[in-house]
Amino acid sequence: MNRVNIYRAATNDQTTISNLFIDEYMADANDAQLKIYLFLIRMMNANLPTSVTDIADKFNYTEKDVLRSLMYWESRQLLALDFDAAHNLSGIRVLSLETMLSHEGRYEAPRTAPRITPVLSFIRPASMQTGMTARAAVTQRSPRNNAAGIGSQPADGTNINNQITKPDYSLDELSAFKSNEDIEQLLLVTEQYVARQLTRSDMETILFLYDRLEFSTDLIDYLVQHCVERGKRDFRYMEKVALAWHEQGIVSPADAQSASRKYDKVVYTIMKSLGKNADPAPKELEYINKWTKEYGFWLDVIQEACDKTVMTTDRNRFAYADGILTKWYQAGVHHKADIPAADASYRRICAITDKQHKNDNIVTTKNKFNNFAQNTYDFDALEQNILSN
Repeated sequence: MNRVNIYRAATNDQTTISNLFIDEYMADANDAQLKIYLFLIRMMNANLPTSVTDIADKFNYTEKDVLRSLMYWESRQLLALDFDAAHNLSGIRVLSLETMLSHEGRYEAPRTAPRITPVLSFIRPASMQTGMTARAAVTQRSPRNNAAGIGSQPADGTNINNQITKPDYSLDELSAFKSNEDIEQLLLVTEQYVARQLTRSDMETILFLYDRLEFSTDLIDYLVQHCVERGKRDFRYMEKVALAWHEQGIVSPADAQSASRKYDKVVYTIMKSLGKNADPAPKELEYINKWTKEYGFWLDVIQEACDKTVMTTDRNRFAYADGILTKWYQAGVHHKADIPAADASYRRICAITDKQHKNDNIVTTKNKFNNFAQNTYDFDALEQNILSN
């Protein structure tokens, strides 16, 4: 096919779009996201005001559709959204794509920026304004309300064994759950996050979070975003995260954000202390969870072990640090101030063991098979040698 020449029309009434947007962003966006972004650039260049309602009316979208598209571009760091105390959108800042270029002029993809304010907080459905919550609607309409179903469970959502379990929800319960407008919006938003239609099992998981764990729609919304932004679209994974949040007493997106920020800070501080700048591998996360959760060490204690590790070995640092922290855990170390005493006690034990070992190896016999110089070993040095190979 012959090439087609493209000519510029002689007019000043034009909106300029960055080539970087066309090259790196346009292919991944859907129809609504593209239209809304281009319209924002048009309004910005003309210095004209607009609103979510105006955009929705212009393209025949719902306000939810507009807000979700704005959130998408914010996650790609092309927009910055400002909200007031009531979670109402108060400003849209179009960010420059030039910041995505390195000093050599190469494109550097930004890390996905998390949206902390849930989309369901932006526009409250009519059901919330009239005081009828989705949880009340499910409870009232559930045929199992007076049996072993939603309404008869303990207030904390646990069973008689004090273990939270997901029940087998009936079709009537799922229908009651989905009939509320607030829940319907939550399911639509979730489908957009996971980029597929929800299965019955997926909806049962969401109902479990809402019913038994008593998560608000805002918290479920944030949970799904949190998992998807980490590349996890599996609802079994989301359920595990939700159970962990429930155990930690997390009841709002702000609580989840704070816990996530604290966890991320600990993880990446430990990684940096061991001389690693990449994201932790699954096995490395196992070590970190072991030190922080099973052993219950404070960060300063873990950092002390990391410092000793870095000064000793260049390889297998997680395994080496785990050896140090395990010895401290067995010695009853709780704070950084406990470490010198634990180390001194460990050195005394090693010295006694080494002396006994030397005595055992001094063999004074005339047997020609044993009449040779016995070896002594430095077990700490051997451990270091094994870990470094």
